[in-house]
Amino acid sequence: MNARERLNGIKEKLAAPVIVAPMFLVSGPEMVIAAVRSGLIGAFPAPNARKISDFEDWLKQISAVANEPVSGEIKGDWAVNLVVHRTYPRLDEELALLEKYQPPIVITALGSPEKVIERVHAYGGVVIADVNSVEYAKKSAALGVDGLALVSAGAGGHTGHVTGFTFIPAVREFFDGIIIAAGGICNGQGVRAAEVLGADLVYMGTHFIATEESLASYPYKQMVVDAGADDVVLTDSFSGAPAYYLRDSITKVGLDPDNLEPGNGMNLGGPENEVKAWKDIWSAGPTAQVVHEIYTVGSLAEKITAEYNAAIEL
Repeated sequence: MNARERLNGIKEKLAAPVIVAPMFLVSGPEMVIAAVRSGLIGAFPAPNARKISDFEDWLKQISAVANEPVSGEIKGDWAVNLVVHRTYPRLDEELALLEKYQPPIVITALGSPEKVIERVHAYGGVVIADVNSVEYAKKSAALGVDGLALVSAGAGGHTGHVTGFTFIPAVREFFDGIIIAAGGICNGQGVRAAEVLGADLVYMGTHFIATEESLASYPYKQMVVDAGADDVVLTDSFSGAPAYYLRDSITKVGLDPDNLEPGNGMNLGGPENEVKAWKDIWSAGPTAQVVHEIYTVGSLAEKITAEYNAAIEL
């Protein structure tokens, strides 16, 4: 079974073609499990599990739920997001555990997916590469990934520079694999619009920060709810790559969000890396301005699904 056939098998059971985006220090097993039970695809970044033993425990919890038989037609699925940057120290250990628990979708970020593809394909998994430009999309496609997550302008956390209205059609010109649209999608209508453009699935992230099941603290969730159009800041100061952060969280740690030092390159292996920086300086995309309350994952999934189905009928 090829990747397209596997995707179709997953997608036909979903309530809506949505991946609850893997968000640093936000996505954990409770959120992923809630997404699966709500008919969406749940995902988490491997570094969110602070120890490798925690990572295995999360894989065990999530896979047990994902493999449960369901009586109805709707069933979600799950994905793991791996950091493949050359400075990230834990990749080999994480790959060994993925081979054991076999998540159906593996998403690579911040580097080449080359090391991951063969090992995930060996157990029948699908490999998606996060990319933020057509150039990187072509490089990843040439390596043999099954899909591309197109990180477009407006994506929360690490972001892109090209609008999805251009990025998706540009990649579809040379790539017939799975495309995930990421960036600025805040409701079910946006999910349907991404499909019309040529995407198969979408990431939705910022809205899910403000859910009961997220790992975010209550003040973080409330800051997302309270954020307006001017309350997110784009900077490479904290991780070395452009990302969106909540203005008030920058101010809270004594920094001036309008006078930040530029970043000096990404490093995920040392003691002063983004893993610690993002603990106190909170990320959210521009879609925070349309988040007005804290939901459960299930209630937010129902809202998005209703909007998506209504858009299909238009």
